[in-house]
Amino acid sequence: MNSITVMYSPAPRVVHERVLALNAGITVMQALQQSGLLAECPEVDLSQPEAFMVCIWGKKTSPEHVLRDLDRIEICRALTVDPKVARRERFQKQGSSRAGLFSKRREGAKPGY
Repeated sequence: MNSITVMYSPAPRVVHERVLALNAGITVMQALQQSGLLAECPEVDLSQPEAFMVCIWGKKTSPEHVLRDLDRIEICRALTVDPKVARRERFQKQGSSRAGLFSKRREGAKPGY
């Protein structure tokens, strides 16, 4: 018997987690079906790779992948905002005087040093 964890986060700070005891040699898709998570969350459609992705410990995998003991399956949503763009916009909103390296300056130094 393998201990498998299945996780899905439909929204920020909301996590559905299932811990399953499954037979050896089971695939990712079989584990997802046995967890009941796909039935509970009908918005998850794994046939749309641009909307949802299946990972094991954060690394992308296929539904046919055979699981090992203590694997954690994660159903990942698509990003709504590119992290680089979000960081750039947050930096522009805060201004250079209050963000990151620019918040602490030595006395008499140029801005940003």
